[in-house]
Amino acid sequence: MNRVAICSSALEAVAGIADGATMLVSGFGSAGQPVELVEALLESGASELTVVSNNACGGDNGLAALIRDGRVRKVICSYPRQSDSWHFDTAYRARTIELELVPQGNLAERIRAAGAGIGAFFTPTGFGTPLAEGKESRVIGGRGYLLEYPLAGDVALVAAHRADELGNLVYRKTARNFGPIMAAAATTTIVQVDEIVPAGALKP
Repeated sequence: MNRVAICSSALEAVAGIADGATMLVSGFGSAGQPVELVEALLESGASELTVVSNNACGGDNGLAALIRDGRVRKVICSYPRQSDSWHFDTAYRARTIELELVPQGNLAERIRAAGAGIGAFFTPTGFGTPLAEGKESRVIGGRGYLLEYPLAGDVALVAAHRADELGNLVYRKTARNFGPIMAAAATTTIVQVDEIVPAGALKP
């Protein structure tokens, strides 16, 4: 049985994240991004983090602030740069941060595979490109495929619209992007929500 705890603050919720943890962070742009949880990490002190997210964020908030403060050791994402990704750019050019670039579909499927207990899978995405270097390949039905492995996390930081007291979640529209698969792929899931309702109040 999963244990559910309701915390009184974002700082309390992230207090147990250890140095060197692998964090799955939901969101696509501003949709589904757990900004309050990520920013609470600035106070919590966790460092040497590996962050798995759709992108490395921009501006001075959220993941960008963690990168600015030197708290992130590695980013695994589908696109690291946008017009205001100056903190990632600076760290990457200084070689103080590591980047693993993963096509977006592969990123989602690797996370989903971790939550589903799938040991590995073959995908055509990336075959015949520099992303295939060092990976096992196979021709199946006349088409080239790469072997990809699951991507699990010690912690998932997720934003949802509503939760019940058992930890069931409801997302708002496209904020569903990475949240459900990340919640399933992590040892511990920490969720920021707009509202907590009694068990049984959510529509199945």
